[in-house]
Amino acid sequence: MQKLDGQLITVLGGGGFLGRYVVQKLLARGARVRVAEREPRKAVFLKPLGGLGQTQFAAADVRDPASIARAVAGSDAVINLVGAFDDMHAVQADGAGHVAAAATAADVRTLVHISAIGADSESPSAYGRSKGDGETAVRRAFPQAAIIRPSIIFGREDQFINRFAAMIRFAPIIPVVAPKTKFQPVYVGDVADAVVAALGDSAAGQTFELGGPQVLTMLELQQWIAAETARKPLFVELPDVVSSAIATGFGWAPGAPITKDQWLMLQRDNVVTHGAKGLGQLGVTPTSLGSVAEGWLVQYRRNGRFAQTA
Repeated sequence: MQKLDGQLITVLGGGGFLGRYVVQKLLARGARVRVAEREPRKAVFLKPLGGLGQTQFAAADVRDPASIARAVAGSDAVINLVGAFDDMHAVQADGAGHVAAAATAADVRTLVHISAIGADSESPSAYGRSKGDGETAVRRAFPQAAIIRPSIIFGREDQFINRFAAMIRFAPIIPVVAPKTKFQPVYVGDVADAVVAALGDSAAGQTFELGGPQVLTMLELQQWIAAETARKPLFVELPDVVSSAIATGFGWAPGAPITKDQWLMLQRDNVVTHGAKGLGQLGVTPTSLGSVAEGWLVQYRRNGRFAQTA
């Protein structure tokens, strides 16, 4: 296990879904962790995970360069986990550049930046473009940064598997958008291990794409969730012309089932590029959905843990 005794590591977005796992692993390795959030009080639940004085909290917004400079001051390493589905360019492109520039100015030794598979400045989706522009900004300001591109991340607190499980629990008929689009879901604990491993010198300047051991289409993924939760809905594959019309006509509305940008994202498979460096190069063995998901998907079964799976 990599030892980080006494090192001060600032984690931007440390109170989020992935952040809580990253922070826990850093604390277990002896690091001092500064959790930087727009609202630090929402991350105070992390404090008991470390020893006395091991965890710090700072107010920071990646859209505000001055706040980022304060947050990273004195750090040995910086990890940027911040992402958003609104104000994407300001957060994921300009904000990423602000973090990298602040890390350089503070003479930080190591920067790990979380991007996403599909990051591409020429992407048809605003999300993909903002992630691609963010990588460019990071490389420009901090060339030796390690960039991590995960596929869809799953875990107990995720907003992907849980969202579909909730839909399947309540709806007898499930319309499936982009049923043939492929995903390579990666476990949040594995991503956290990879982020910590990327603090090592061998990862400097490298880009890693993270995916789990299974590649599933959108339809296969939802069928798998249904089987795990002992549900038997009717899945209806929506033709592209229909789901595109829904996304275009109603995607702007609050609570819309899918936005136009999400539809554009679904036009490309979300899987690791052949030959890309990944979990293996970071010393992490990928975890399958089936080996961990039952621990929380049980809540979606009709009779809880006493239900019979298909």
